[in-house]
Amino acid sequence: MIESHWNADLLAKVFGLLFLAVGAVGFTANPIVSAHGFFVVNDLHNYLHVATGVLFLVGALLGAPVTTIRVIAILYAIVAVVGFAFPDAEMLKGVQLNMADRWLHAGLAIILLLVAFLAPIEERLTHAQL
Repeated sequence: MIESHWNADLLAKVFGLLFLAVGAVGFTANPIVSAHGFFVVNDLHNYLHVATGVLFLVGALLGAPVTTIRVIAILYAIVAVVGFAFPDAEMLKGVQLNMADRWLHAGLAIILLLVAFLAPIEERLTHAQL
């Protein structure tokens, strides 16, 4: 359960930095996140990670971290469902992913949905505006 001192602004920034880092690492040859890594990605997939990170950071900077986390959580839930529903098709034209990516997207969707909707709204809005 999310504690009452949960801070949406901080979480949006942390998620943003994590997505930026994963996107950047994906552009380098490595065994975890790359064209031949455990999580198969290509440049377009990496750009989407970077864009997601930027969205998290912009949402936090504009004072709308709760809305940003909610929107991205819903988008990741859709991505996860589509990924499992069409496992042999590319998610979006040109975006490479494998089964590990699909499970990671599902896990991220669950975490983001819990963060976005589980804590009482008053606590999130109060802390987000600090």
